[in-house]
Amino acid sequence: MFTFPKPRAAAVSPAYDSQVTIRRPALAVSGTLLQTPTPQSLEVREHIVVAVDDRGEVIEVHAADSDAGRSAVSSAAATLALTNAQRLLPGLIDTHIHAPQWPQLGTGLDIPLERWLFEYTFPLESRYADPAFASDVWQQMVPTLLAHGTTTAVYFATVHEAATLLLAETCLQHGQRAYVGRVAMDHPEGTPEWYRDADARAGLESSARSIEQIRALHDPLGLVEPIITPRFIPACSDELLRSLGSLAEQTGVLVQTHCSESDWEHQYVIERHGCTDTESLARFGLLRRSTVLAHGNHLSEVDLGTIAAVGAGVAHCPLSNSYFAGAVFPTRRAQGLGVHVGIGSDVSGGAHPGLLPQCAMAVTVSRMFDDGVDAALATERRGVPGSRIDTVSAFHLATKGGADLLGAPLGLIEKGRSFDAIVVDLDRPLSPLRAWTGIDNEERIFEKIVRLAAPADISRVFVAGQTVSG
Repeated sequence: MFTFPKPRAAAVSPAYDSQVTIRRPALAVSGTLLQTPTPQSLEVREHIVVAVDDRGEVIEVHAADSDAGRSAVSSAAATLALTNAQRLLPGLIDTHIHAPQWPQLGTGLDIPLERWLFEYTFPLESRYADPAFASDVWQQMVPTLLAHGTTTAVYFATVHEAATLLLAETCLQHGQRAYVGRVAMDHPEGTPEWYRDADARAGLESSARSIEQIRALHDPLGLVEPIITPRFIPACSDELLRSLGSLAEQTGVLVQTHCSESDWEHQYVIERHGCTDTESLARFGLLRRSTVLAHGNHLSEVDLGTIAAVGAGVAHCPLSNSYFAGAVFPTRRAQGLGVHVGIGSDVSGGAHPGLLPQCAMAVTVSRMFDDGVDAALATERRGVPGSRIDTVSAFHLATKGGADLLGAPLGLIEKGRSFDAIVVDLDRPLSPLRAWTGIDNEERIFEKIVRLAAPADISRVFVAGQTVSG
């Protein structure tokens, strides 16, 4: 009889002498910190010291000229002093990536989603039956995403257990924090016969084994976790959806899937199940705390309320949505209803791997949503006023918003959270990113970073206190 894998035990903190009340920092980073604790607030902290322990957790943030700040620097095993032309920001959290689609990034966005899957994407993903091919792709993709500042990635892998495990191992090798999901899909009409699970039982058992394999990896810092991944309702039978909901309940593993992504997908579910994606996923036990629902452009007010009530959330993919959704995700409306919202690149439906460009795109599409786009309509009828967001709100999606969605102690640089961070340079030769004396204050510098920073401007990337890029 098949048994579900047990949850992995929580990582054990290092044993500190019970007589010692001060944890000595393994790392002290000093400089100017920029971060967004809420969608409406930019926090600027100049001349601070971030003290980090040997497990990568922030012990405290001190003023650099305080006794505690000076003590942290003098006692730390390693120190990094940022220059006046560098800024420290939280690491970026990409809540929706299709890892096997990496080789087609930037191509094939010329046809609707339902054709795009069968003509481009499924044939590519089927190639990952070859572990050597999978390894080549993962070894190029993971360090590239780290160089873009993506410290945490929520990955759809493929149906192949070996390729999925290789992805988890590659994330550990390069130090990227990740949620890695073997894709479950068995519907004979929604998937090709040469790329799907044989049936619902096979999909369940393969997903359960994948969870067990990932949890068995040597991962002392707890960087990589499995995530249950029904591709989306059109690709899954009711039996598979129901069994994966039971698997989530019994293992405590997070869930990710697509939800109300496009007109086609949204209407398909209504016709098949007589209700929306949100209602259907809830019936199958897949709408849970921290369930990551990709896209969500066609969610109703009732759907958003349901999602908020269970503590799930949406991975907003603004660039991809511009190609496939037929709608703009109402970020401000969703947040106002209490929905957790992160941001996703949706590689390769989104044609850029970096989250900072996705932040800029989120601002752009929100302005178009607010103003409207059809000049044939009267101005007052053209848009949805109150929909626009700014760079502060967008960066919050990519940091604290994503962390809240996942229920993870990430997204800010503060006591008790992991030190996942990026250092951005403002003086790289030939870069448009520059702070001009007498013109730019810290608020303007932050806006420039969100809109202009490229991988070459990100000089260092930390995950759990370890330098993983730069």
